[in-house]
Amino acid sequence: MTFVVTDNCIACKYTDCVSVCPVDCFYEGENMLVIDPEECIDCGVCEPECPADAIRADTEPGMEEWIAFNARYAAQWPVITEAKEPMPGADDLDGTENKLATHFSEKPAAEAA
Repeated sequence: MTFVVTDNCIACKYTDCVSVCPVDCFYEGENMLVIDPEECIDCGVCEPECPADAIRADTEPGMEEWIAFNARYAAQWPVITEAKEPMPGADDLDGTENKLATHFSEKPAAEAA
């Protein structure tokens, strides 16, 4: 079992989950996070920390596509190990439907200057 980040993280990118992860398995895209399913130790401490309720156990129905999605982008994006401020407007976009089609960016997080 592993945990995965789903589409409600898109355009919100709360990082409360990153602060509690004991294995640093979160990776940061331009406007969302993903979990590397190979690195996740299934501890579950991240799930209740997500204000957007975007983290799910892979055993829930329909999570197969999210496992592949998280694995794909974890391989491309940089690891994130410290919490950051959420994206501007995150509270307004929390719960917006169809974010994958309307808001998702494949770009990795910008490097800090």
